[in-house]
Amino acid sequence: MFPFFKNKQDKKLRRDAENWLRLAEKVYHYRRDLLSGHELNTLNQATVELRETLKQEKGDNNKIKLAVDRLEDVIRRVGGSYYPKSAWVENIEVLLVAAILAIGIRTYFVQPFKIPTNSMKPTYYGMTAEIFTDPEEEPGALRGSLRKLAFGASRVQVDAEASGTAELPLRVDGQGRFQFDFNEVPDRNWLIFPAVSKEYSVIVGGRTHTFRVPPDFQVDEIYREVFFPEFDSLGEAVQSRLQNGRYREMGNNLVSIETQREAAAGERLLAFDILTGDQLFVDRMSYHFVRPSVGDSFVFRTGDIPGLGGGSGGNDSYYIKRMVGGAGDRLEIREPVLYRNEAPMDSRPIFERIHGREGKYEGYVPLGLLEPGSEVEVPDGKYFALGDNSGNSLDSRNFGFVPEHAIVGRPILIYYPFTSRWGRAQ
Repeated sequence: MFPFFKNKQDKKLRRDAENWLRLAEKVYHYRRDLLSGHELNTLNQATVELRETLKQEKGDNNKIKLAVDRLEDVIRRVGGSYYPKSAWVENIEVLLVAAILAIGIRTYFVQPFKIPTNSMKPTYYGMTAEIFTDPEEEPGALRGSLRKLAFGASRVQVDAEASGTAELPLRVDGQGRFQFDFNEVPDRNWLIFPAVSKEYSVIVGGRTHTFRVPPDFQVDEIYREVFFPEFDSLGEAVQSRLQNGRYREMGNNLVSIETQREAAAGERLLAFDILTGDQLFVDRMSYHFVRPSVGDSFVFRTGDIPGLGGGSGGNDSYYIKRMVGGAGDRLEIREPVLYRNEAPMDSRPIFERIHGREGKYEGYVPLGLLEPGSEVEVPDGKYFALGDNSGNSLDSRNFGFVPEHAIVGRPILIYYPFTSRWGRAQ
C-alpha cells in the first residue's frame, strides 16, 4: 500500500478510537449508579486496554482495531440510551440543539421581523396588492409559482355565481364613519399553524361571495380600483352612494352599497395577488451598548405603551418606526416639515426626501400630539417615533412616547422578498 493512503487510514483509526474513549467516559459518568460492579469493571478494563494500545509509539493497527471492537461490545451491553442510538433519537438531539441555537441567536443577537403594514412606506413595505382587472393579465401556473418564490405572492380571486350588480356590505356608525364589513375566522398558516384571517363579502344577484385576507391587510384601495374606478378616493365613492340612496339596509348598522360593477354568472369578479411585506433581520445586540440615534429606524415592543392598549404587559407586538426625538428634544410639524428644537430635521438624507415629498414620500402630517401649532418635549427615558408614511401611520402622535426598555433593535438587512429594496436596511 502507498504510504500516503496508509497514513490516512492510521489517522482515521486513531480518531475513531479516541471517539470511543470519549463515549466510554460519558457512559461511565452518566450510568455508573445504574450499572453493577462487574459491568463497571468490564467497562474500565476495556477502556484502559484501548488507551494503553493507543499510547504505544508504533501501535499495531490490528491491535487497536481489536481493542476498539472489545470496547464497542462492552458499551453496546451497558450503554443504555447512549449507545446504540436509534436514528430517531439522533435526529431529535440534532433538532433540539438547532432549536436551542436558534432561540439563543434570536434572543440575543439577530431576530427576523416581518413588516405587516405600510406605515414606513416607501422605505419599508408592508403587504401590498397587485390587482388584475383583466383575466388575460393574471399570471399562469409557472409565473405564479415564480412570483410565490420571489415575492411571497398569494392569489385571491372571486368568480360570480350569479348575474347582477356587485354590492359591498358596509358598517356605518352614528358619526357617519364607515368600514367594510368583515368577520374574523380561524385559519392556518402553511396549512399547519393556527391563525386568524379577515373574511370579506361581495354580493351579486343575491348570492354572497367571500374571500379571505391576512388580518393586517387593507382592501380599501382594491375596492376603489375594481368597483369605483371613476372616483379618486373610496370615501367619495361611499358618500356618493349613501347620499343618493344607492344602498339597502341590512340591519344592525349594516348597509349594502351598490358599485359600478355589473357581473355575469361565471365572470371573474375580483382577482389580485397579495405580496408579502418586507422581512428584515433586526440587530438586537447594538442597543445594549449604544442608544438609538435620531434618524434611526428601530423596532420596539408595544406591551408597555398605554396608548397601544398595553401598560401591563398585555397586547404585546412589534412595531417599526423612525426615531425622531430623544430626551429633552422639542418637536413640531409644520407640514410637510418636521422641526426638532426649532430647526428643520436634517440629520439624515431620509428627512430631506420626506420633507421634499420625493417620489412616494408625502411629507409629515400634523395631528394628535403634533397637531398644527403644537409642540411636544420628549421626557427622560423616552423616545418619539414617527412613520415615514406620515399620512397613514399609527405612531407617537397617537400613542405617545416609546419607553427605552421597550426597544428591541435596529433593522440591518431586508432578506426577503427579492425586490429593489433587497439588501441593507435604511
